[in-house]
Order: sequence, then C-alpha cells, then structure tokens
Amino acid sequence: MRRPSPTLLWWFVTGTLGAVVLVVSVPIAASAYDVPLLISFVAATAQGVAIPLALSRPVEATLIQFAGVAAFALAMPLHPDLTWPLTIPGMIALILHVGVVGARHSWRAGMISWWASALLLILIGVLDSRGMGARNADVTLIIYTTDSLLLLIAAMVVRHWSGIRQQLAEARRDVAVEQSQRAVAEERTRIARELHDVVAHSMSVIHMQATSASYRLKNADPESKAEFARIAANARSAMREMRQLLSVLRDESSDATLAPVPGLDRLEELAASTRLAGVPVALRVSDLPEVPETVSAAAYRIVQESLSNVIRHAPGASADVSVTFEDGALALVITNSATDKKPDSAPGGHGIHGMRERVRMLGGSLETGPLAEGGYRVAAGLPVGGVA
Repeated sequence: MRRPSPTLLWWFVTGTLGAVVLVVSVPIAASAYDVPLLISFVAATAQGVAIPLALSRPVEATLIQFAGVAAFALAMPLHPDLTWPLTIPGMIALILHVGVVGARHSWRAGMISWWASALLLILIGVLDSRGMGARNADVTLIIYTTDSLLLLIAAMVVRHWSGIRQQLAEARRDVAVEQSQRAVAEERTRIARELHDVVAHSMSVIHMQATSASYRLKNADPESKAEFARIAANARSAMREMRQLLSVLRDESSDATLAPVPGLDRLEELAASTRLAGVPVALRVSDLPEVPETVSAAAYRIVQESLSNVIRHAPGASADVSVTFEDGALALVITNSATDKKPDSAPGGHGIHGMRERVRMLGGSLETGPLAEGGYRVAAGLPVGGVA
C-alpha cells in the first residue's frame, strides 16, 4: 500500500505534541529526576522532534527517539521512588511516537517500532551497572508496553477504518461514473434509434418516390426526370451521412473524426445543389493552404446551414459565398439579397446556434445579422490551428 503523505493537520498536531513534550519534559526531568539541565534539554528535544519527524521518516525518527530515551536513562540518578528508565513525560513521548508510526505507516512499521522500544527498555535495565533495573524497570516496562500497545492497536484500527472508508468512497465514485457513462450510452442509443426510425425512414421514402417518379409519371419531360434523379441522389447522400452519424452514436468507442465528412472540396457541389433548389449562388474560393479536416468540415457546415436558411427564410433571394484565408484563419462570408417573398417556414430554428457551437469549439468568431440595404450576412473566422 502506498504510504500516504502527511497533511497539514497531522503536521500541526504532531508538532504541537512535540513542543509540549519539550516544554514539559525539561523542567520535570531537571527538578524531579535530578537530570542535568543541558542533558534534559537535549534529550527532551530529541524526543519532541522525533514525533512530527515520524510522519515522513519513521526510521530516522525512531532512532532519534531512542537516543533521547537512552540519554535520560543514563543521566538519571538512582531514586527508588521514581520511574526508570523513563521519566513520565519521556514515557508519554515514546508512547505517542509509537502511535504516530502506527497511524501513519504500515502495521508492520508500527509493530517493529513498538517491539524495538520494548527491547530497548529491557536492554537498558539489564545492562545498567547501577542495579536500578531490578527495582524500577519492571514496573515502568509493564506500564509502557501495555499503554503503548493499546494506543498502537487503536491507531492501526483507525487507520484501517479510514482506508476502508476511502475505498468505499472510491467505489461509490466508480459506480457513479459507470452509471453516468451507461446513461450517456443509453441516451446515444435512444437518439440513434429515433433518428433511424424517423429521419432515415423519411429519407428512404423520398429516395424511393424520386427514383420511381420517372416510371410512374408517363408524361414527364426529360428535365423533370433529371430533377427527380437529382432529388434521389441528394436523398442517397443524406442517408449515407445519416448512417455515419448513427454508427458514431451507437458505438461509444468509435472516433467521429475517422468518419468521412464533407469539407471545402465539396463547396461547389453544395452550391450546385442550392442553385437547383432555385437560389442563385455565387461562390468564390481563393487559394487556400492545407486546412485541418475539422476546420474544413466546420466551414462546409456553416456554408450549408447559411444556404439552407436562404432557401427557408428568403425565397427568391440570391446568395453570395466567399471563402478566403486571412491572418492565419479561414474567413467565410455568406450574404443574401433582400426579398419580398414570404418564407415557407417560420423562423426560430437552431441553425445559428449550431454555427456558434462549431465556431466556439475551434476558437473562432461568428457575426450574424441583417444588412442595412436588406438581406442577411453571416461572417465566420476559423483559425487553421483550431482543435475540435
């Protein structure tokens, strides 16, 4: 398991405990245990510093803590009524040290720290040449090992419980993400199904009617037959693009950029089909550099939507399309003349909104609005380095 990094709260708490150990231990050791003041200060400092240091460097901190314990034990004079080889503040500091190691590191590190501290106290009592271990060390060792072991177990239980809570929280997040992805996939499938059932079916009917019209209408002239053939071709093209869109919607892992999409190379074809719909179109395309496919597709769709708006909302008007390259960006200007005819469909669609979305994704600009002399103008700037 990866060792967690100490938080600011842990540093504050352990640092405060270390400072309290230093402030309390020095006067008590010097006055009650008759330890020289300099040794009391150095040993208490070692024990106090080791507590916050155990957050990031448990091995080094434990060695420093043991050095402070040993210094107190060796400098403490013989006194049968006082604890030995630990002072009371020194015992509390050592217990807190073992608890911090158990709380912030693995259970193995905590147990090693506790076992090594108990062994240190036993060795000090056994090796002491003054014979203090037989009278005082046993009681101190029992008190220390019992209290430190209880704190260590509590720290490890809390740490294990916190780890379980974190795992549960991560599992809940994973479930929420999975449910969200499933909801998105189900919505994509639903949209694909609706498009297939409604739009694709209608386009198939149009294609079938346009294809069979020349056979059903006995007196149709060659111009009418050619018009029906163009309608059928446009229907086939629309169904082909619809199938590509449906495959992207149904397959969550598919890459939409891999599907063939119309671009600047098909603007002339778009203008020709618009002219057949009754709208005179003047198309001017200057020499263009290599344009990314995303920019090319967005430019085509903007011109397509603009010309579609002319057909729907300005019947009888003419259109002018200009495509140039200026200052590192593709410049599109689509204008239409004024008309007195009433539109065949009511305004209020989503065409302009869709244009703005395409331009925003590429980091470009879009200006739309009526002209002073009548008519309408759409001007878009698409950076060639834009990313969809």
